[in-house]
Amino acid sequence: MWLQLDQGSEEWLTARRGKITGSRFKDAREKLKGGQPSKACLGYAMDIARERIGGSAPSKFQNAAMRTGQEQEPFARAMYEARTGHMVDEAGFYLSDDAVFGLSPDGLIDDDGVLEIKTMVSSDTLFTAVADGDVSAYMDQCLGYQWLLGRKWVDLVLWCPDLSHMVIHRIHRDENAIEALEADLMAFAKLVTQYETTLRTAIQSTTEPALEAA
Repeated sequence: MWLQLDQGSEEWLTARRGKITGSRFKDAREKLKGGQPSKACLGYAMDIARERIGGSAPSKFQNAAMRTGQEQEPFARAMYEARTGHMVDEAGFYLSDDAVFGLSPDGLIDDDGVLEIKTMVSSDTLFTAVADGDVSAYMDQCLGYQWLLGRKWVDLVLWCPDLSHMVIHRIHRDENAIEALEADLMAFAKLVTQYETTLRTAIQSTTEPALEAA
């Protein structure tokens, strides 16, 4: 189901509450060497469980880097269209049928493609992704588009506004990688449900009954 919402808007933030979202798929899959969920994975699961029962987890979308990325997105999209000849359709927010997962692609291209823009705000990100060519930090999000949207490829755009430099990585559909992603994310969804149940039970058991009127 598609919701026509602007990224970063209050409506968009509300739609994301309690959902496992594409930008955090990497955290959801992160494991320790022994195979156990990492601290980041467990913390993310707790945040979602908290939101599902009406709470508010610390926001991940208010820092300067996020704001810069949102401001630069229209420029990067226009440059991408000029360079590739692809026309990009803005897509809003995608919610899976079971309302467990949510995605916010930066654009859809024809029937097969997805556009994902990453603005290189920090120098560390710039050197890792552009200079070293390591885009592993974004792969789970891109695979998520292929899994949930059924798309064949994702153009991952690395945009460096201060250098007027753009790099485009075409990520083709990989069924084995998608299958592994799906397995990990479904396991993570079960973990979130377990935390949600635990938190609901804890709150119910520690809620004081209302005082009876004298």
